[in-house]
Amino acid sequence: MPRKTDSNNPADWLAIAEADMAAVRLLADHQTSHTVCRSKLAEVIEKLMKAELIRLGWRLIKTHNLVHLVNELDARGSDLISVVRPLAGALAEAYFSDRYPGFDLDDPDWPPLRQQIEEAGKLLDMVKMRVAPKS
Repeated sequence: MPRKTDSNNPADWLAIAEADMAAVRLLADHQTSHTVCRSKLAEVIEKLMKAELIRLGWRLIKTHNLVHLVNELDARGSDLISVVRPLAGALAEAYFSDRYPGFDLDDPDWPPLRQQIEEAGKLLDMVKMRVAPKS
């Protein structure tokens, strides 16, 4: 039977981020669709930040602005900021420019993207340790 997700449950954000991360890793392993990989990785970072923020008592606002979410974490003194800030900074523009026409597309550069995927994996593990699933 399907389970209804709750946007105020950090575990639900985490579960979706984890599934998205598996897809990003698979695409990267096959060097397939650099732009999809990068924009989907930005979505993963967004979901991880929202999971952590909600865990800290933040009231969800609907935004895709990674810089805003980093600032929200920083305002709450999150110890994840040193991992999140560089990822969000590197991927904030890609979130939109890789998904919609009207932007210049970069040539695929897999080594830096793989490094970002590795860092995002570490962030995923850190947030997972903090978030207990709700039934």
